[in-house]
Amino acid sequence: MNMHVATGAVTLAEKGLHLPIADGRQAYFNYYWLRDNCPSSFDSKTRERSFDIFHLSEAPRAASADIEGDALIIRWAGENHVSRFPLSLLALYTEGKHRPDPADLPRKAWFSDHYPDIPRFSQPELLRDPKKVAEWLEAMIVEGLTIVTDMPDSNEGLTETVKLMGHVRPTFFGEYFDVKTHINPTNTAYTAKALELHTDTPAEEHAPGIQFLHCRANTVEGGMSIYSDGVAVANAFREIDPEGFKLLSEIDIPFYCEHDTYDMRSRQRVIELDKHGEVSGLTISQHMADLFDLPQTVLDDYYPAFCRFGKMLQDDRFMMRFLMKAGECMVFDNHRIVHGRMAYSATSGDRYLRGCYADREEMRSTYRALTTEGRFKA
Repeated sequence: MNMHVATGAVTLAEKGLHLPIADGRQAYFNYYWLRDNCPSSFDSKTRERSFDIFHLSEAPRAASADIEGDALIIRWAGENHVSRFPLSLLALYTEGKHRPDPADLPRKAWFSDHYPDIPRFSQPELLRDPKKVAEWLEAMIVEGLTIVTDMPDSNEGLTETVKLMGHVRPTFFGEYFDVKTHINPTNTAYTAKALELHTDTPAEEHAPGIQFLHCRANTVEGGMSIYSDGVAVANAFREIDPEGFKLLSEIDIPFYCEHDTYDMRSRQRVIELDKHGEVSGLTISQHMADLFDLPQTVLDDYYPAFCRFGKMLQDDRFMMRFLMKAGECMVFDNHRIVHGRMAYSATSGDRYLRGCYADREEMRSTYRALTTEGRFKA
């Protein structure tokens, strides 16, 4: 066949075709891509691709292609198959850009004075109104921290709240955990001691994305909760210490969690960047940082940067302090928000938080489903 064959406004080439798109622009599309993504390749009920391009005996090639109205019509060589592509669909894929994601929202950094402005949502209202759930999930994506109020004093209340977002995501601790003073604690959280700012379970290869802390009782002296926005701190750190930021965002360090029945280990970067190069969050925990096994000459620069950043996390400009109330559930991004608490008197009253996790991508999935039509809805 000729390298370039014109069929009306469309020009066929060896590996693909050229056609005019909006504004008089010419666009090129590869034959494999066109054959694989023919609208008939997708099952309308399962919404999955039903065509298997691996079963083609030869490379796909157009016998002819024409623009008819608002569609590109391709008749395939060696196959009894015709594809009809809306030009509006093809226009979305002319430049190799990622498909727009409604859950890819810009983050809003917050500081120590944020407590009165934390987005709050009533649990009974969330259960009644999917639009409120969408607002809640959007606040989680943008700000990383919300408070769900009017929680029932029950284990089931926490579970039904998580299910509005996704599913309970187990860790090696199990599906749920109870934060109260234990006689034989296996975790600093289970004591009355101060708990420094941290993200949870950094020793897991993929730490859970969303954390729920349901306050069932809090009548002790002390025990104020402390929270900082890792995005706000890391953005500020990037401005004043670009070399330190580079070290913390490019070098993996070891974390661990060890007791009689488990020995969990991972390597993580303290500062996490998203696909845009923006700060998406943190992984940090002084309690679970393993012995840094980097070359000692690397540590000459890494440790000072690590300590400068850790001190920034606790700076009064960033650190929010408040007392959790019974009936409230803190919901926050475990890869962005660092949290902890001040020490309290274990004999002065009762302090009981029940916690669990959900998956961050599952939360974004639910948000997309609640706010957009998707590609296959009629």
